[in-house]
Amino acid sequence: MKKSAKYDQPGAIESDNNTQPLKPCLKGDWTNISLLMLLYTLQGVPLGFSTTIPVILQNQKNVSYQDQAIFSAAGWPFSMKLLWAPLVDSLYVTKIGRRKSWLLPVQYLLGTFFLYTAVHFDSWIGTEGKPQVAIITFVFFCTNFLAATQDIAVDGWALTMLRKENVGYASMCNTSGQAIGMFLGYVFPILLDSESFCNNYLRSVPANGGMVSMQSFFYFWGVAFMLITSLVGLIKKENKDRSADCTEDKLNVFKTYSVLWDIVKMHGIRILIFALITYRIAFATVDNVTNLKLIDAGVSRDNLVIVQTALYPVKMLIPIIVSKYTSGPKPMSTLLNIFPFRLLCGISSGLLVYYTPLFVEKGNIDAKVPFEYFVLFGLTLFFHELLVYCMFVALLAFFSRISDPRFGGTYMTLLNTVANLGISWTNTISLISIDWLTVKKCSTNSNNDCSTQVLGMECSSIGGSCSTTINGYYLEIIICTIIGIIWYVCFNKPLRNLQTKSNEHWLVNFNTSVPEKNEQLRSLT
Repeated sequence: MKKSAKYDQPGAIESDNNTQPLKPCLKGDWTNISLLMLLYTLQGVPLGFSTTIPVILQNQKNVSYQDQAIFSAAGWPFSMKLLWAPLVDSLYVTKIGRRKSWLLPVQYLLGTFFLYTAVHFDSWIGTEGKPQVAIITFVFFCTNFLAATQDIAVDGWALTMLRKENVGYASMCNTSGQAIGMFLGYVFPILLDSESFCNNYLRSVPANGGMVSMQSFFYFWGVAFMLITSLVGLIKKENKDRSADCTEDKLNVFKTYSVLWDIVKMHGIRILIFALITYRIAFATVDNVTNLKLIDAGVSRDNLVIVQTALYPVKMLIPIIVSKYTSGPKPMSTLLNIFPFRLLCGISSGLLVYYTPLFVEKGNIDAKVPFEYFVLFGLTLFFHELLVYCMFVALLAFFSRISDPRFGGTYMTLLNTVANLGISWTNTISLISIDWLTVKKCSTNSNNDCSTQVLGMECSSIGGSCSTTINGYYLEIIICTIIGIIWYVCFNKPLRNLQTKSNEHWLVNFNTSVPEKNEQLRSLT
């Protein structure tokens, strides 16, 4: 049977012979865009706190890269949310709303966790002995679990909250909102909790401690989550989700998991999954280890965050600017065209770490850092963030374009989860591998490789010191860059071909005949 039309894709209208995209028009959708920005901003706050903790830990004594690898597990819920996404998609209270049924309790729990963390954070982080890394990891694993669940609900809600021709702007809300939330959860806590920053830039009379403690930030966001969630629950009504009614029966949990399996069985999805799991190997070291290495090289956490802060407006504006180019029919071309330049940017980040000791005096927080170094650091970071966010927006735009709206939450969550899995496993492995790839020798005993703390103490006891002969950071960058080149050669053409597939290619054939499916899809338009 010849199919004469394609139906129900974002920005598509029914036609006798083909599908013609509607031009995006935000008139009447600005309120929904603003709400999505707010919800994604709230989602970014716990992610910002999770970024703050490694920087705080790196300034503590007795914290190794192995400890940093343990804490990296706190970010894994965003790579595991596929396990419970079908529950979020199928279990809800109709009177409250399909998405609000999960959004409201999850955000209330996030507020509760922040209030609990505020009470205990100082004792967990410790100012004397070793920080309680295991407890901190567990607590932030829980907050990220809740944030990931919120992400499932908001991603699904975005597909029905915005008009179909504007769905591509959901990726802009996601990226910009998360950037704002991470700014509020990362930059402000680091700088306002810093005694040196406050004395140098904010106080007229020096004093002990920062102006706002981490404890206060957790208290503030605990209360803010409670208030904002209450307002969203009272004011915002959900539109009727027609995609939930397009199948013969309302999907239960079992059927939702079946839909998930039907999505995974698609040939194009399998190619995309393998590409997403592996493409972050190329950038793992630069993205996850560079900042920690800069701190080791002598850059204070205040200076590190100040330079990053100057670039946050860029992070927030990039998604808005790039969305004009990624909301079209070929967003993956943007990602693939940028990929080689990001590989080069990774090499430049390695060179920055290598030459940092020439500009910065390690161990002297009062030493003046030359302005030329800040310019060099800022330019390197600017180009890195520019490329990262362009690729991220392009990827999310592609996800939004191919997702079947009938199962939007599950479809989007599958793709986002796989992408996050590619980030999480490479993050953990890159941190663990630094110590594995690093080779040290005791200056007074060539048989002592200083591979453990005990061997390091033995070297010190005989008047020697452990010197690095091979720095695992640089070796890891070389390995990852080579793997990135191989990845690009293998996936460049297949991914470009995937984005040329018709919208109908990505639809889920969920136990219906072609006429039945076309009739269901026609009802959505």
